[in-house]
Amino acid sequence: MSEDVLGEWLAAAAGAVGVAAPDEAVRKAVLDLARDVAHNVARPGAPLTAFLLGVAVGQGADVQATSAELSRLATRAE
Repeated sequence: MSEDVLGEWLAAAAGAVGVAAPDEAVRKAVLDLARDVAHNVARPGAPLTAFLLGVAVGQGADVQATSAELSRLATRAE
């Protein structure tokens, strides 16, 4: 793998499940959300909240707006 290990992993994983790999904006939104949940709620909440984001987006929600709302919720959870 090259220096973009994450990008290559995401391309391979996305191809394996038949979806498009996330672009940089989506990567940032998901990683920011995971950070906010891990630091303000609980570490195990980060991947589970990312899963909830994916379910919501799969049902038509906007990834940017939904991740921002979940991050706001997580940062108020302290």
